[in-house]
Amino acid sequence: MESGVLVSLIGLWAAAGVVLLARKRQEPLGPIVLAGAALAAAGRLWHGAAPVVVGLEPAVGLHLLLGLPEGRLRSRARKGVAAAGYVIGAGVAVYLWTQRPDIPPAAPIAVAAGFGVAGAMAVAARYERATEADRRRLRWFGWAATVAAGVAVASGVLRVLASWPPHAPIVAEAATGLSPLGLVAGTSNRLAGWVDRLLVSTISLAGLTALVVAVYIGVVLGLGRVPRQSERTLLVLSMVAAAAAAVLYLPAHTRLSNLAGRIVYGGRPPPEDVLRAFGTRQSRSVPLDELLLQMAESLRKTLHLASAEVWGASPGTLERMVSDPEREDAALPISGAEESTLARAGVSGPAWAKVWLPDLLEGRDGRIMRLAPITHPGELLGLIVIDRPPGGEAFSAEDDRILTELARQVGLTLHNVRLDSALQASLDEVRRQAEALQASRGRIVAAGNAERRRIERNLHDGAQQHLVALAVKVRLARQLFERDPDKARGLMEELGGDLEDALQELRDLAHGIYPPLLADKGLPEALAAAARRSILPTDVRRHGIGRYPPEVEAAVYFCCLEALQNAGKHAGERARASVRLWEEAGGLLFEVADDGVGFDTRHTGASAGFTNMNDRLGAVGGTLRVESAPGRGTKVAGAIPVAR
Repeated sequence: MESGVLVSLIGLWAAAGVVLLARKRQEPLGPIVLAGAALAAAGRLWHGAAPVVVGLEPAVGLHLLLGLPEGRLRSRARKGVAAAGYVIGAGVAVYLWTQRPDIPPAAPIAVAAGFGVAGAMAVAARYERATEADRRRLRWFGWAATVAAGVAVASGVLRVLASWPPHAPIVAEAATGLSPLGLVAGTSNRLAGWVDRLLVSTISLAGLTALVVAVYIGVVLGLGRVPRQSERTLLVLSMVAAAAAAVLYLPAHTRLSNLAGRIVYGGRPPPEDVLRAFGTRQSRSVPLDELLLQMAESLRKTLHLASAEVWGASPGTLERMVSDPEREDAALPISGAEESTLARAGVSGPAWAKVWLPDLLEGRDGRIMRLAPITHPGELLGLIVIDRPPGGEAFSAEDDRILTELARQVGLTLHNVRLDSALQASLDEVRRQAEALQASRGRIVAAGNAERRRIERNLHDGAQQHLVALAVKVRLARQLFERDPDKARGLMEELGGDLEDALQELRDLAHGIYPPLLADKGLPEALAAAARRSILPTDVRRHGIGRYPPEVEAAVYFCCLEALQNAGKHAGERARASVRLWEEAGGLLFEVADDGVGFDTRHTGASAGFTNMNDRLGAVGGTLRVESAPGRGTKVAGAIPVAR
């Protein structure tokens, strides 16, 4: 029998090596397995080679473990350990050869155990750094090793306790045949998904077996002797009973719990199911309205309620969000004091509601009611309102506990939803500002290009022509100076007037780019000069205005100038305008107002002038506001943050 098991194992390892070699030709795993099978076959066919086989076979096994899952020794340390294993194996083989025909078992068993421990440590270290595909192959081998070890331990213990099986070592040896099967299964894509569930079940069963074995080894040690035949039968039967009880415990516990729930709760789910169901649905990202409706339905069914409602709180109002059975929408006004009181209250009844929320009792005459505030933390987010028919069962302390815990979970959910909404609103605002900024930059670039072309045209058509004429007259005066001094002097006088005209042309051009008065005197003086040139009568008022960065002063000046020009065009002939400048709360504020005809801001789109003002202020971090109505004039106000 032992011979047949050994031959079968050799054949199984050889077949596994062939399969591995066919599937993974680029991997050395197949040749290693074939080498181990060939070495065992040589020992089987030639008994004189038994010392060599017994000495070297553990070294081949160590090589296999060090190279898993594909057989490669990827580091110098592993190669060194494998080489040392072969050297030690050769030494053991030489030692056993000298002891022929008897082979002492102590040395090969000790070497095999040491190699096994070293190989197991190497596999564990490789598993930590392996890819998912390699880990799956290692898990298949781990499953095979776990089953083989479990069978070996179980057969050994049963042999001691029950004298069965009669050939326990042979059974343990046969169990090692699972190892080549595990190596082959690890290379199969079809079996890839099975190993996880299979390994979990196997480890659980092996652990249970080890626990039962440990308990009964303790029993044997307590007896102080090997059990007699009658005691062995009793021990085996009790072991089987213990294993069966352990295996059946979980399903029996579940069924008995369900039975107890039906007996205690009359067929309805336990109250804790409401909390578990709400948490489960929340983790599945169910929409808020559906989540609250499912919660209300579950709460009504579990607590045998007439109705269950969830109210949402917003500043000054309570609104019914969901209800079971369905009811029409409703809203209740609440004051700040009532809102604060609700946020601090716990689970309350109709007497409390009659004092603080009497409108909530409408249509609930005589009903047994409970309401629980939904808060987070200290902020009122809503209410859970439940009731039972008049004369129904009163709410218990357990019901109040469930309602309190449920309100806490709902409060956390509503708080997270509000945070998500606020975050989304912030993202939308940032996106809108980014789009406005991009459009503003495009307009600024276009305006800059147009302004450069205008300056170039004005220089060419105006100042440049004056300067060219001056140059011509200067050359002519130089030529006339010797021939006709009187005429040359007259020409020089003309040159003085032409020079004044050229200077005025340059001043007018520079005024359109950046007013010299703004650079020299600041905003008050520059705006006062602009007010004097305005079409409408305009007065300028300023309060504590000093000097600011040039870009800030330019933005305010040109915005006020644009507003005055718009007022002159649209306010009407009899209108008056005013410009006001002041500093407040770290900002420079301005306001250009007129008492003209005004316009409807809801139906009049933003003009090019307003767009330009927005762009100028936005470039320095400012904001613009336009207020107007038919017959009530127009007010253009802006603010720019300034640092002092």
